[in-house]
Amino acid sequence: MDAHLLISNLTIFVLAIFVGFEIITKVPPTLHTPLMSGSNAISGITVLGSIVLAGNGHSTLAAVLGFAAVVLAMINVVGGFVVTHRMLGMFKRK
Repeated sequence: MDAHLLISNLTIFVLAIFVGFEIITKVPPTLHTPLMSGSNAISGITVLGSIVLAGNGHSTLAAVLGFAAVVLAMINVVGGFVVTHRMLGMFKRK
């Protein structure tokens, strides 16, 4: 793998982590649950992209980073569904 390509890919990966962290920490708690349930579609796209990256077979590093992205995105998707389920459960009549 070309060193320039590796550095640019790692730079994009680190910037994505930083931007995601900054966006999530700036969301007020009252908006976090609705935004979490709405972000499941975006996380689904992330899962598909990371599966493509992991299975592309360009390098071992790409496969490892792709696998890590699949795991983290799936945690986000499942967490979003759990939070949405709990949120909808709050509105059920007892």
